[in-house]
This record gives sequence, structure tokens and C-alpha cells, in this order.
Amino acid sequence: MYLENIVVDALDPQLVGRFWEAVVGGEKLTDEPGIYETRLAVDGGPVLDLCFQQVGDAPTARSRLHLDLAGGTRQAEEVDRLLGLGARRLDIGQGEVPWVVLADPEGNPCCVMEERAAYADAGPIVALPLDSAAPERDAAFWSWLTGWVRVARDASAGVHHPSLRHPSGRGPLLELLPESSPKTAKNRLHLDVRLDAGEDPDQVEAAITERGGRRLVTDWGDLPWRSYHDPSGNEVCVLPAHG
Repeated sequence: MYLENIVVDALDPQLVGRFWEAVVGGEKLTDEPGIYETRLAVDGGPVLDLCFQQVGDAPTARSRLHLDLAGGTRQAEEVDRLLGLGARRLDIGQGEVPWVVLADPEGNPCCVMEERAAYADAGPIVALPLDSAAPERDAAFWSWLTGWVRVARDASAGVHHPSLRHPSGRGPLLELLPESSPKTAKNRLHLDVRLDAGEDPDQVEAAITERGGRRLVTDWGDLPWRSYHDPSGNEVCVLPAHG
């Protein structure tokens, strides 16, 4: 299995998708009613598709997954660029921090980060912070699910939570952050993994259950993928192998 998609629920997929395509310099894949997809290929690292799917209701709960963006020594210039693309500044109670919190055109939070050694070779998205009820447990779950590997904590930045990264050592970090409150509603953003050829979806489902996840029963119709909750209740979809 491998991590393939970052999926964003959107009232207007074209509006949000084109914004994020410009932010990350993505390659447009799909522009159809109800869906917009753009591809981020990290040189020598992972290929991640950002998929924007239409939903009928605006978000009501705090986001448990968001995108951290490269800022570094050009943080102020990058903030100005995103504001020019349609972002706005956002106060989520962050206080005095070295990063800048923004919202995309539909209010999804994102952060433009300061310079950190851990972000070298990350590309335009430096981290995918995900809320977790038990970060060490969930780091093991997501490492097995994606094939991403543990990386050393960035002590210089005061980082104490576990983080994973593509085996190439490039691309964003998947950071497991201690949740401030339990999950109460569907995540606005979630991750998709895809099976490799020959992997049995029933065996994968059994392994997910053994590791604390569970099948998510939905009324979304007959879909080619299966939906799950990770051990902390975050949604994840397992897509069939290509071909």
C-alpha cells in the first residue's frame, strides 16, 4: 500500500482546487462537475494527488488534518502570495507562534511555516499534521498503512510528537499530534491509500481491524474503495490496486 491522495471536501471543488493547484504548483488531472484533482510530484519522492470533492454542507467541526506549507526564509513573501491567491488570515487561538495561520477560500486552515531543518527536501507541502488520541499508537498504524518511516524528532523546533516520511526522505512529514478534544464529526480532509497489485482487500481490512481501525459503513452508494476509521476515528479510504 502507499499514500496516494489528500482529499478535501469542498462546496466548490473548482474554486478550492484551483487555489491549491496554484499554491503547490500542481499539475491538473481532473476538472469535472463535482471534482477537481491536481498532482504534486516531489522530485525523487512521493507523488500525491490533491482531490477536491463536492459536498453539500460547510464544515462544522475543527479540522483534525491540515496542510503546513513551506515558508522558510521567504515566509512573508509566501504569505503575501497566498493572500493574493485568495487566502485570508485566520485566528484559531494560536497566539505568538513562528508560523502564520491562513484559511483557504472555504475556510480550511493551513500554516505557512518558518525555517526548519526537518523541512529540507519536503517540497511546497512540508507537513500533514493529523490529530491523534494516542500519537505513538497511531504512528505505528499509519507507518504500516502507508509504508512511511519514522523520522527523528526536530529537537531544535521543540517537536515532541512522532512523525513519518516517505522512505525516500523527501516530501512532507505526516505528523501525529495530540488531539485537543475527541473527534465528533467527519473530517473535512482525509487521506487515501492505494493497494499494490496482489494485495487482498479482505486481508488488509482484517489487519486494519487488528491494529485498532474499523470499517466505516456509509450510505454513499456502491463505491470501488473501502472507507475506514483509524484508531483515533480519522477517516481513511483504501483504494483498489490499479489495473
